[in-house]
Amino acid sequence: MASLFEPCQLGAMILPNRTVMAPMTRARSTQPGNIPNALMAEYYAQRAGAGLIVTEATQISPQGQGYSFTPGIHSDAQVAGWRRVTERVHAHGGRIALQLWHVGRMSHPMFHGGALPVAPSAIAPGATVWAWDAVAGRGGLVEAPEPRAMTIDEIEGTIEDFRRAAANAREAGFDAVEIHGANGYLIDQFLRESSNRRTDAYGGSVENRLRFAMAVARVVAAEMGPERTGFRLSPYISQRGMDDPDAPATILRLSEGLGTLGLAYIHIAEADWDDAPAIPVSFRRSLRALFPGAVIVAGQYDKERGERIIADGLADLVAFGRPFIANPDLPRRLAECLPLATLDPETLFGGDAVGYTDYPAA
Repeated sequence: MASLFEPCQLGAMILPNRTVMAPMTRARSTQPGNIPNALMAEYYAQRAGAGLIVTEATQISPQGQGYSFTPGIHSDAQVAGWRRVTERVHAHGGRIALQLWHVGRMSHPMFHGGALPVAPSAIAPGATVWAWDAVAGRGGLVEAPEPRAMTIDEIEGTIEDFRRAAANAREAGFDAVEIHGANGYLIDQFLRESSNRRTDAYGGSVENRLRFAMAVARVVAAEMGPERTGFRLSPYISQRGMDDPDAPATILRLSEGLGTLGLAYIHIAEADWDDAPAIPVSFRRSLRALFPGAVIVAGQYDKERGERIIADGLADLVAFGRPFIANPDLPRRLAECLPLATLDPETLFGGDAVGYTDYPAA
């Protein structure tokens, strides 16, 4: 039986273990310009013992931003900043993938010069985003307004933005990229009838609602190589106005399509609150049957649950989120059954080294 601590092949990459550092927004980029910096390089390098690091979500364009201080991958300065990160991670023996992100309607006019965020349809998410209040000197949550529906030209332009972001990620030295199609952001908004009421080629039927996601996957895989491309999905997450009973079936259809492109992996984001719906075993088995690549799972996994789902053949790798924040050497701690430190929730978003790079190894 496979173990969390055994090597595996993930597309073109040989990983020393099956623990993945999940993408987590930490809002430490340099301003102005949302530029990755030396502090971020140190943070990721400290966690290079992961089989694979997936970076925090990174906007593919200025229009793709929805939270303060999140990094981008669309300017020369951002590419140079990320290159510093990948060089540090590689120097410590790690492997790192960049998560490509467009938030869609999960945004606010403050990020767009007063213009409305864009989405498949003009439907408010009924959710908040984290934004920095310069006057108050602190961050807080603000309501995301009703967005503006994208034109066909804007949709095609955004597909091109994803392609260009993948090219920039390759230039910055990333080992892989992960397309963020989960958690109520733009790609997920196209997939679900609750957020997509279009009547053109990108809405209505399942095939039409899959069109944007498949187009993005196709151009990113062509740019980065399908063996270095993953896709994150969240079939059972309904927050942010994404409640759609047909979402699991739609996502299985998409997974089958992604398989035909030869993508390296699908990364399933499971709900991580206490009373969240569990993903049925039937869905996991269907995903296995339809998608020939690897499956990464992320949720409230610990060592025991992670070992079990791999042993059961329902996943190949397990991603850990918050445990990696306070435990930079998490794979070693899990393997050696060492105690885990707890994070300080007050330092999750924004700030400096405190609660970021000052957590010691065991």
